[in-house]
Amino acid sequence: MKQAKLLNAQEFKRLAAVIDSKRHAVRNHTVVALSFYAGLRACEIAGLRVGDVYEGNGTVRDSFYLQAEQTKGGEGSTVLVNKKLAAALKRYAERYPKHCAKADAPLIFSGKGGGFSAQTIVNLFAVLYEAAGITGASSHSGRRQYVTALADKGINPRVIQVLVRHRHLNTTMHYIDVNDAKLRKAVELVDL
Repeated sequence: MKQAKLLNAQEFKRLAAVIDSKRHAVRNHTVVALSFYAGLRACEIAGLRVGDVYEGNGTVRDSFYLQAEQTKGGEGSTVLVNKKLAAALKRYAERYPKHCAKADAPLIFSGKGGGFSAQTIVNLFAVLYEAAGITGASSHSGRRQYVTALADKGINPRVIQVLVRHRHLNTTMHYIDVNDAKLRKAVELVDL
């Protein structure tokens, strides 16, 4: 099975520019942030409720809990919110205050008034990547990029496994991108 493409810095900038040019830019940036900065799957993004990520007073939680029915694996888990994701969620709440005041509402709203399904999240990513001229990317690219970025920073694979809610470490290892530049950098670390 072919893996979702990782985006380089130029592609990520193009993606951001495309999002900025479209309707619901803040919402769409938030969807991308949930994928790239928390490693969430499309079904997990679609399953989020406003009250999952915001306190009663509207502030962004520093972590939130995914219920078993919100996850692919059917097991609940805590998601830690980093500064970039917190900033995106804050912008979202500021842009859509009435929506974000409803704790039971789906976090990501559709133009038709309801929430997104996992498939419509997948479709949104496909439309955005196509408009940005990025081939090979999918709704899973952000999750894979999240795992690879953590691995590239030297984070223990077992820690990454827990953060992305994989049952098996082997699954996590398949997400990590390896290329010639990384191999070259690794061998240059050998010093006897």
